[in-house]
Amino acid sequence: MNIHRNEPAAQVAPSRGDKARWAAVVERDAAADGQFYYSVRTTGVYCRPSCKARPALRRNVGFHLSCAEAERAGFRACKRCKPNPGLMASAPVSDPTIRFARGRCSLGGVLVATSGKGICAILFGDDGAALLDDLHRRFPRSVIIAADMELESLLAKVIGFVEAPSAGLDWPLDIKGTAFQRRVWQALAEIPPGSTVSYAEIARRLGSPKAVRAVARACAGNPIAVAIPCHRVVRSDGAPSGYRWGARRKQALLARETLR
Repeated sequence: MNIHRNEPAAQVAPSRGDKARWAAVVERDAAADGQFYYSVRTTGVYCRPSCKARPALRRNVGFHLSCAEAERAGFRACKRCKPNPGLMASAPVSDPTIRFARGRCSLGGVLVATSGKGICAILFGDDGAALLDDLHRRFPRSVIIAADMELESLLAKVIGFVEAPSAGLDWPLDIKGTAFQRRVWQALAEIPPGSTVSYAEIARRLGSPKAVRAVARACAGNPIAVAIPCHRVVRSDGAPSGYRWGARRKQALLARETLR
């Protein structure tokens, strides 16, 4: 399995409560960078969540969904974490065309998509329309078209891989995400079939032992099921915990890997 490392995709800030945002600031969670910014009333600056500056008191902190929003509120960019290094002079360039195919496996519906550089998505779900909507949300600037015969052949290979993960998938992966997400996903790719690792252990391997929740969020944001095996990450007590595509699928994947 080959992983192509691309520049992080532009992301729309999710709806997160201030409690979760504050937790990301306290953890200096790099995975939250670009999702929101925080300002400090007493200093007049705004920062990335991962800023290494001395922590501010919670009562002095506000949150913003963009640099422009923070600046409209009268805050200036932090010189340490440089949250706004400068506006791009040109309009964003569209992502490559993405082709997709849908089928069914023992875990239900599956969608496979490629960018031309490799597989960029393997998604599970029982509603074909919802799977396609998910693909559009993940790649909002791409032209997305239905499969040709070559991709239908790849779909069959992916379904075979889902049924027998230990056999491996000899196809490049085109992974887009933040730097922290890609580090987590690379660590997941190194977990062998039949093995499990805790979220805390992944955080330790990355040199960020306090970033357990950030690791969990990166697992939840994984767009390439099974090939990036987030199903092999469990709680510290060995319990399966959650899974982006449902606990039933996670347990089924772990069970079949254990038996092989």
